Amino acid sequence: MTQAARAAPMGIRVTTYSDLEKIVEAFARGALNLLILLGSHGLGKSRIVRQALTGPACWLEGNTSVFGLYCQLWRHRHQPVILDDLDGLYASRDGIRLLKCLTQTEPSKQLSWHTEAPTLLREQIPQEFSTASQVAIITNEWQTLNRDVAALQDRGHVVLFEPSALAVHLRTAEWFWDQEIFDFLGARLHVLHEASMRHYVAAWELKQAGLDWRSLLLSRCLSGRALLVAQLQADPHYGSEAERVQAFLAQGGGARSTYFNWSRKLQAPGAAPAIRLNNPPPARRAADERIQRLLRKWGGHCGEN
Repeated sequence: MTQAARAAPMGIRVTTYSDLEKIVEAFARGALNLLILLGSHGLGKSRIVRQALTGPACWLEGNTSVFGLYCQLWRHRHQPVILDDLDGLYASRDGIRLLKCLTQTEPSKQLSWHTEAPTLLREQIPQEFSTASQVAIITNEWQTLNRDVAALQDRGHVVLFEPSALAVHLRTAEWFWDQEIFDFLGARLHVLHEASMRHYVAAWELKQAGLDWRSLLLSRCLSGRALLVAQLQADPHYGSEAERVQAFLAQGGGARSTYFNWSRKLQAPGAAPAIRLNNPPPARRAADERIQRLLRKWGGHCGEN
């Protein structure tokens, strides 16, 4: 296949949370047979799908074998199936075969597995069965690796979720609890290469650990002189611009003009709306579990300058 054919697929481009919720709600009520939801990490895609599903569902995330998927499909037959970050499945020939059967457009889909017979017998799982399950695939990346993957995506609706940093910021306000971190990031949305709710949670963990969370958070988004200027401007120990300029010179950043040039480049084109958070912080144990779950899925930097 050509390089262009291997690129991310064409699909429905969605930039607002309200529009995404409408599509997910259509899936939840059974109107969509296959939904492929593609978007960067930390946008709350999985949360939106979970909130839309009110009944039993087969939710698989992280890692599972193709045979394991077959077994789960039997145990949850006729229920919605959500495959969250299971990228290995569509890269596997057996995985694509099973997914193609599962996403047939007929109301009743026929699935089969003709190996592992002793295990199936022991688990009382038939080698063939039918199901009316619909499928949602939630992923950060999707590539049309071959004709089988192309055939799979052609059976459903590929939704490319691309909200702005401001849209992510406003949605985060619905559940986040630390006003200082929220306002800090709100004033710097323009330096985030990729908006992510995980920036807020990661900053909170750094703050709870007693670390210089402002400086460390900026180091994920900027580099070089841009980073130095941003760190000096965010440091509450400096009481004036003159003090920050002196620190810039002392740390080898360059001339006064260099500081002010970068200062102008780092200015926000517009202020995020002021929002007063009313969410209580989570209980310590719940917070730890949430943070660890989010940080395990947080990959890479915010961006580079």
